[in-house]
Amino acid sequence: MGSTTDSNFLFSKISRTSLKTLQVNLGYKCNQACSHCHVDAGPKRTEEMSKETIEGVLDFVRREKIGELDITGGAPELNPNFRYLVSQATLSGTRVIDRCNLTVLSEPGQMTLASFLAECEVKVIASMPCYSSANVDRQRGRGVFEKSVEGIRILNSVGYADPASGLVLDLVYNPIGPILPPHPSVLEKDYRDNFSAMDLQFNSLITMTNMPIKRFKKELIRDGNLVTYLRLLTENFESSNLNNVMCRSTLSVDWQGHVYDCDFNQMLGIKAGNKGIRSISEIFSVDLEGEVIASDTHCYGCLAGRGSSCGGALNKLT
Repeated sequence: MGSTTDSNFLFSKISRTSLKTLQVNLGYKCNQACSHCHVDAGPKRTEEMSKETIEGVLDFVRREKIGELDITGGAPELNPNFRYLVSQATLSGTRVIDRCNLTVLSEPGQMTLASFLAECEVKVIASMPCYSSANVDRQRGRGVFEKSVEGIRILNSVGYADPASGLVLDLVYNPIGPILPPHPSVLEKDYRDNFSAMDLQFNSLITMTNMPIKRFKKELIRDGNLVTYLRLLTENFESSNLNNVMCRSTLSVDWQGHVYDCDFNQMLGIKAGNKGIRSISEIFSVDLEGEVIASDTHCYGCLAGRGSSCGGALNKLT
């Protein structure tokens, strides 16, 4: 399968619906370097969104009345303007999501992060790729499991996952290696059974398919699994997922303010809607509904099996 931005080579064209979520990548710096990371983030990355670009994002959020601001990275909390963006977006009435790796809560200068997130009623979606310490450390680095457990405890201590608080903490599972995620409800039960012994609480489990791009693609190539994995994704293509893929109602913004159809296209430099990269400042009052979404082979990662999105499986019933 060759690379192209003509979606006909893959499946019927996917078109945008109304914009509901703005997903903003604050930079590629991270205190971890996970093997499955589609961003290729890590401690040595220096790219980060400037205060000026953040102001542009906030202008767009306010003027377009964006309902949901999904903040990601790297570790987005390491951007010095993270709290400014969160507080200002919250004041505008926008629901904020923080995609947190949990271990950042113990980083120097982040001791008040959990309390800040709770005060702003931020929804936390946290990476926790397994309930097994061996599997987590294999995927994310030695000692990460224990630090992640501590991160959950910190969030629980300020009210996250407590039904009385309304503060939401969802966990994210990524497969270890080139396989599709198991049924989310079955896996969630396994998480709860294992975490209950540690007195750890969370709201729900999100399962995400590993995307064959960036660092995970390099791992697939290294192990001779790229062709096999792409075949697994294409052979499990489920056309019903086309109606629910996140790119239909989400717009992705990179650290420089450029706009893409999704975070995965952003990492590959695939221009939004096949019309060229536009900045956040150039799309005010632009009607994106009906635009064709740029696609490529990696899109099968969202369309295989039960489907995958930043919100988890697209079909949790099968």
